[in-house]
Amino acid sequence: MYTYTWYQWLAFFYVYCFLGWIFESTYVSLKQKRLVNRGFLRLPMLPLYGSGAVMMLWVSLPVRDSLPLVYISGFIAATALEYVTGAVMERLFKVRYWDYSSQPFQLHGYICLSSSIAWGFLTILMTDVIHDPIARTVLAVPPVILLICDFVISVLFTADAYESIKAALALGHTLEAMTKLKADIEELQSKIELLREEAIERGALTREETAEKLAAAQAEAARRLAAIRSDAEERLATARAETARQLQAAATEHKERLAETKALAEKRLSDVREETTSRIEAAKAGNAERIEAAKQRVNERIAEVRTEVDARIAFDNRLTRLSTRLEELKHRRQSLRPAKKLHAFYRRGLLRGNPTAVSSKFAAALKELKEQNSTKIGPFA
Repeated sequence: MYTYTWYQWLAFFYVYCFLGWIFESTYVSLKQKRLVNRGFLRLPMLPLYGSGAVMMLWVSLPVRDSLPLVYISGFIAATALEYVTGAVMERLFKVRYWDYSSQPFQLHGYICLSSSIAWGFLTILMTDVIHDPIARTVLAVPPVILLICDFVISVLFTADAYESIKAALALGHTLEAMTKLKADIEELQSKIELLREEAIERGALTREETAEKLAAAQAEAARRLAAIRSDAEERLATARAETARQLQAAATEHKERLAETKALAEKRLSDVREETTSRIEAAKAGNAERIEAAKQRVNERIAEVRTEVDARIAFDNRLTRLSTRLEELKHRRQSLRPAKKLHAFYRRGLLRGNPTAVSSKFAAALKELKEQNSTKIGPFA
């Protein structure tokens, strides 16, 4: 009595997929206060309910005369199916399309005690109430017509499942790429900020050091110039005084001993002139050395300024490279949206049809996609 052909089981699967979609969409729409096409597919079907119903029937129909066994079998089978399906989907798609993490007595967010208890009672309800009229209806359909219906629905179901799986995989890759790009962007922004702070600090220090060095150089130059002038004037005055003294002495001696000392006076006068000339030349040489030292200090300062300019140019180049890289990452992040309308349609369907979906690794990226999708704006919507 409970032995069905494969195409009858397939028909049961599709019927319960549709009934599960009606139940879930109604429940979630009321909870979200808006119409929600619940589920993984765009067709009005929930494969989890269809496969769960078929599994419940497989394990419960042979023991339908024992209510406790029906409850236990449905409890265990549906819970196992829900856990395996949730774990596999999250592993493949990086998203948990239902989440019981907030429920008591839950396991990894895939199953919880209250849901499993409900599965057990639903198995009893389905076995004793729901399935019999559905089975009579399906069995009343001629096999040829049932096969044709199964074939048509299977084609639509397969095409929809293919696009949905592709969209879910793309969504997972997008979440991963968004998270990585966001981390790279934040890292680059931190580097740019640190570079700017370092430049500000370096600029302040450089200005202070430059002002101090300039003031010190000016003071040193003024001091040395004054010393040079004072020394030159002192030497010149000494030379002039000595010359005048010696000339005076020579003149006096010349008057006293004009005839005898004329030759000696001329010689002394020549010596004095030579000595004066040598002193003046020595003073000039000393001034030249000081001027040369001043020129050397100026050249050293010019070299320091050139070094500072080169450092500034290197800083600007590094800042430009980081800014360019930042813009490239932002552009790449903007380009993650689906290129085709069909892909965008399936992505919107996944996000809107699963408002409770979560992702442990990419929570921030998934939240951003949901917010953009809810307003139909943004690069990923």
